[in-house]
Amino acid sequence: MANSETSISRRPLAISPNAPLLNQLELLLKPHLAGVAVHRLQAYPSPRDLPNLLASGTAHLVFLDTAGDRDQALQLLEEVGRLGGQIQVIAILEGNEPDFILRCLRAGASDFLILPLSAEQVDAAFGKLARAQPSQEVSGKEPAKTIAVMPAKGACGATTVACNLAFQWKRMSGKRVLLVDLDPLTGNLSFLLKIKSVYSFLDALQRSSELDADLWGAMVRQVHGVDVLLAPELMMDQNQDLRDPSPILEYARHAYDVVILDTSSVYTEWNLNVARAANELLLVTTNELPALQAAQRALSYLDTNRIGRWKIRLVVNRYLRDVGLSREVIGTALHTEVFETLPSDYEAVQKALLDGKPIPSSSPFGKGMVEIVDRLGGKSQPGNKKGSSLSGLLGLFSKTSK
Repeated sequence: MANSETSISRRPLAISPNAPLLNQLELLLKPHLAGVAVHRLQAYPSPRDLPNLLASGTAHLVFLDTAGDRDQALQLLEEVGRLGGQIQVIAILEGNEPDFILRCLRAGASDFLILPLSAEQVDAAFGKLARAQPSQEVSGKEPAKTIAVMPAKGACGATTVACNLAFQWKRMSGKRVLLVDLDPLTGNLSFLLKIKSVYSFLDALQRSSELDADLWGAMVRQVHGVDVLLAPELMMDQNQDLRDPSPILEYARHAYDVVILDTSSVYTEWNLNVARAANELLLVTTNELPALQAAQRALSYLDTNRIGRWKIRLVVNRYLRDVGLSREVIGTALHTEVFETLPSDYEAVQKALLDGKPIPSSSPFGKGMVEIVDRLGGKSQPGNKKGSSLSGLLGLFSKTSK
């Protein structure tokens, strides 16, 4: 029988709409739980409810039935990944399907059980958890928080946001921060930061099986304490088969505390996989009508491709209270709360871009970035910022969404 120390230190939770399956699972778990009761959920919870179900700072062991609804189960797996390494998930699968097993593991499952359940399977799963736990306790390192920054349309300032998010996070926390330019066509981090490298993220992808600290160190450039991995210097062929960024992200998650991903848009399979891998997605727009319509389309595209709204944070850049739509009306029109507004701060932004330096935290834009870092890091709550009502313009959005 497997060592039960892993389970004793974790609160067990079983999620399945199948009551007989929960009953059988509970019997099989008893020898491993030493009297600890299994909390049962007979319906898939909303991903937004997970933080309340899985209290922060408490270790949990979750058994998730994927047979009832695969899509909901995968969404829950992705959301659990956002909550940190204190939670381990064992997926319960309907059959031995290698492709779906791989999807579950990539979404964050620690292990899996295949129906019909057996004591041997459960013993093996607990044995694996027990073997893995000591190394995790020694390292004390949770996977890096991964944040994708995506523009609703071109020229919204998403790259400026990504750069300064990385610099401010480093300044405020002192943690290990990585900034990656994942735009294969028009990536311009090298131009903005006034740096060059013979390596790019494409080299990291091609040599992913060889990645170690020495090779990685040669591929990144350090700028103001932040490691930067650039896009290819030469524009890549648009038809090149570039789909999966996970080899880079898997290495980065274990080498850093925070990973910021600068992308070209929400579109293409490459960018969708970046969005799926990220814990948080900052969708950057302005409060001008063309940009907001583009934001609406981007949100619809993400919805269609099952990127959960719970991870999307709408950031309105170059915000002018007296020009364009107000914060309140933007949220109503897009059916999404505005996460933060960054003021139009032309002088500070342009000077920083010309110098290749971070925008000062004392500037209006810098203060907005500090607020974003605080909120993404869980240090502050959103303010109650409301603008004047421009409800007459909402019809423009309702028409395009039909």
